[in-house]
Amino acid sequence: MRYAAVIIAVMVLCSFSGICTAQSSEQKEKDAQETALRWLKLVDEGKYGESWETAAQLFKSAVPGEQWKMSLNSARKPLGRTLARKLVSSQYSTELPGAPDGEYVVLRYETSFENKKSAVETVTPMKDKDGKWRVSGYYIK
Repeated sequence: MRYAAVIIAVMVLCSFSGICTAQSSEQKEKDAQETALRWLKLVDEGKYGESWETAAQLFKSAVPGEQWKMSLNSARKPLGRTLARKLVSSQYSTELPGAPDGEYVVLRYETSFENKKSAVETVTPMKDKDGKWRVSGYYIK
């Protein structure tokens, strides 16, 4: 009986305080960050085809694989090796401009490359239809 009372108390606390929702968003951001770092490792290693294969369906339907590889060859290869990458912001959202409603996390990294000391990478993982986080967008400037 005590156990049931505790569960009910937690449910009431969550519904009135928003604490459980915040923790849920934090966990989603953490999961998305882990996905982004695994994906960025592929890009850093020049495995552009594999990065496309592991991307979200939305990404793959918007950018053909060969076009993705050519784009990364021209954008990333001249930068050289990745020297350092630091997460500077993480924002969970269910809506993004120009994208269908869903679950997204917009991540911004300050990145230093061999041939470019300071760049900003924006990586946007999304929860794909199968419930797994996958990268749906990548931008570097």
